Amino acid sequence: MADLLQGEKQFHLQVTPEQIGKYVILPGDPGRVPRIAAYLDHAEQIASNREYNTFTGTLHGEKVSVVSTGIGGPSAAIAVEELIKCGAHTFIRIGTSGGIDRKVVGGDLLVASAAVRGDGTSKEYLPPDYPAAADFQVLKALDEAASELSEDTDGKRYHVGVVQSKDSFYGETEPETMPVSDYLLHRWEAYVKCGCLTSEMETATIFSVAIARGVRAGAVLTALWNVERSNAGLSDPICHDSTRAIQCAVNAIGKLILRDRVY
Repeated sequence: MADLLQGEKQFHLQVTPEQIGKYVILPGDPGRVPRIAAYLDHAEQIASNREYNTFTGTLHGEKVSVVSTGIGGPSAAIAVEELIKCGAHTFIRIGTSGGIDRKVVGGDLLVASAAVRGDGTSKEYLPPDYPAAADFQVLKALDEAASELSEDTDGKRYHVGVVQSKDSFYGETEPETMPVSDYLLHRWEAYVKCGCLTSEMETATIFSVAIARGVRAGAVLTALWNVERSNAGLSDPICHDSTRAIQCAVNAIGKLILRDRVY
């Protein structure tokens, strides 16, 4: 086993340190990687293995990579671990989510200040009562970038706050069909009362790995829809366009690159 993990290339990503930037954008979907990489200069595909699609280019002359994590915490943790082994120190997750707080409308951007650890993977990184929080400098850059891309119109706003990470998509969307439906429904209602912004599947894990390994991480999400708005009889448009979130992540990375050079 040790021999397999100590080869020239990282075991799962199939990349080497010289191919990876210190700054990395992490979409879940492998198909989204080329779209994000198009915002970089001289981007090219480095590797593609399983759910991990890797492109590297430059931004402000600094090498930046875009690597898909697949769905859920376990595969996201593997990606971040292997990227850290390649020298990466700053990560921004970009993805989609389902709104919880009724102020969130499909198309809005959600910048995660922290994540509810409803995943299983983070339990192998942090104590149960330790929060999965974003790095402040990354959070600040994302807040600024999101503000610059937003306007006071439904589907064009942005929100900063706590998001919920989970392991089961259908445990959220079809909780009443599960043997543990009472637990799932009561937990969801608590998140609504707490003002949790949205629900997704990777942020808590990525934040937890980053904290445990001493690197920086943040996340920006697009709200696809909001079931709580539908349940309340409010308009609930569905948005599949992640362009603004992509621009937000890229612009935030650019801000961090320039600020890191000063310090």
